Amino acid sequence: MKKASLLAVAAATAVLSLATVGCATKKHVREAIAPVQNQVNDVQKQAQDTQKQTQENRQAIGDLDRQVASTDEKATDAGKRANAAADAAATANNLATQAGQRADAANSAAQQVGTKLDTSMSNLNNYKLVSTQQVFFRTGQSTLSKDEQAKLDSAIGQLGGNKAIVIEVEGFADRTGGKAFNRDLARKRADNVVHYLAVEHNVPLRDIREMGVGSDFPDADNKTRAARSQNRRVDVKVYALDLTGTQSMNATPSGQSDRTGSPSDSAKLTPKQ
Repeated sequence: MKKASLLAVAAATAVLSLATVGCATKKHVREAIAPVQNQVNDVQKQAQDTQKQTQENRQAIGDLDRQVASTDEKATDAGKRANAAADAAATANNLATQAGQRADAANSAAQQVGTKLDTSMSNLNNYKLVSTQQVFFRTGQSTLSKDEQAKLDSAIGQLGGNKAIVIEVEGFADRTGGKAFNRDLARKRADNVVHYLAVEHNVPLRDIREMGVGSDFPDADNKTRAARSQNRRVDVKVYALDLTGTQSMNATPSGQSDRTGSPSDSAKLTPKQ
């Protein structure tokens, strides 16, 4: 019994010893690994900080990439707008050049029109002789014969509807009678020609200048019957308005009668005896 008790005490002592040794070992281990654990914790913290910084860097890089992309897009858009503006400027320059050319052409045309207008205005009284016709009468008579009417018809027909004309009608006589008689006879001959032109050809009276000259300014010397027949006449001279300024050499100044100019050879038909 006593022996058993001793064994029990010994066993208890051994267990207590082991327990004491175990506690000491755990404490030693904890003390030994504490610095390592602290280093591990520091490394983990650094790793976490690094991971966090990496994430932040990635986000910053992403933001920077997006900013770069946006900047590049804006730059591309700005380049397109710049090209469009350059094209628009070139088009505007072309249009301005064309407008300038049209303006120059219009100015040139206006100057030409102005020059033509000035020329026309300065030549409003510039008439040139376009035809001369003589009609003849029997001694002491003022009646137009059919043949002489035909001459007037031909002269008017040659005008071709030209309304800008002035017709001079001058009546003459030979020296068979006195001057007063011959002047009156010459006026009657001119009156009959004017009447025929106005009635048969609708020539406005405002376009006709008439004068009974009489026996003055003969075409012949009145010494022979044939010569006197050439003086029993009416000279019909047609003047047309010439706005170009190229006045005929045979034209008569305004308000004057040209009795020195010879009628055309075609107008010198054989007078009636």
